[in-house]
Amino acid sequence: PPMSMASARRMRATLVGDGSPWPGTDSLHRVTTQTAPDRTETFADLFTAICDNVELAVRGKREVVQLAVTCLLAEGHLLLEDAPGVGKTSLAKALAASIECSFGRVQFTPDLLPADVVGMTVWDRSSGAFHFRPGPVFSTIVLGDEINRASPKTQSALLEAMGERQVTVDGQTHELPNPFMVIATQNPIEHEGTYPLPESQLDRFLMKLSVGYPGRAAELDILDRHGVADPFDTLAAVVRDTDVLGLIAAARTVHVAPTLRGYIVDIAEATRTHPSLTLGMSPRAVLALQRAARVRAASVMRTYVTPDDIKSLARPVSAHRLITTPESQLQGVTGALVLDQILDAVPVPAGPGA
Repeated sequence: PPMSMASARRMRATLVGDGSPWPGTDSLHRVTTQTAPDRTETFADLFTAICDNVELAVRGKREVVQLAVTCLLAEGHLLLEDAPGVGKTSLAKALAASIECSFGRVQFTPDLLPADVVGMTVWDRSSGAFHFRPGPVFSTIVLGDEINRASPKTQSALLEAMGERQVTVDGQTHELPNPFMVIATQNPIEHEGTYPLPESQLDRFLMKLSVGYPGRAAELDILDRHGVADPFDTLAAVVRDTDVLGLIAAARTVHVAPTLRGYIVDIAEATRTHPSLTLGMSPRAVLALQRAARVRAASVMRTYVTPDDIKSLARPVSAHRLITTPESQLQGVTGALVLDQILDAVPVPAGPGA
């Protein structure tokens, strides 16, 4: 059953101790190294609670759900690309519903204007002054549905928000909430009426995931559950936005050994010099991979990152940022395929925490 809000608050009180915000230094180490009798709830417990709650609405996609939650706690944005009807929007809505926070939704269409996303300055006749009216981007979690159906001009309205967590309208800069996450969905670009996202915007998405079709058992479960009631009618939040900030701060304390930081840089350098690629991993991608690896380690109660954390996340974090040469595209070579080759070729540091 879904966790009640009271249970989630008790869990947070157990984690923090005195109810104060998470400290930013040794909190994860103190939490994850305690035995169950000493401290019954950990980073991993809250991570699992969010995943379990999302799975009440999105069945049979545990790995995708875990990656989506990892993206949130790594302070990133998520791009979901797949065929229509496989649950992209449901995943975004379920993640937002699992957190007690503000939620904004934008249905991207060819006639959508940038002001419809970020907001606009309007004249208030009663006060005789201009006032800023914020758009749906001023929410903790923003769902951009079918983002590749909007014009490039409207897509670019999200660049500043995603990169700097602020928007500038009529020369005035407005800060966005913290935490802040954009979850965008799109159909494959070969579908009619779509605009491919520019490289500058793709690089701002920490991960790109494909939901895929459910297995037979999961699809039968979907028929059974959705045939009785809409799961979203009973989906309740299990954490608050302040709890998410605490988990983000705790993940930052996970140790990344110097050899593993070198391993991430070696992977990035290999993508930048590979003959089949015209565009490799950016420094933003390097930082994103480290943040995601820290969250993955914390989610399994480890206080240090391992090479497996990096290798398992390299593809969802980096593949969509890689651009292949025209010759490679004609041969059917993709960025994901090249990345797999690079991961096989780059030497892996020895030791559990390297």
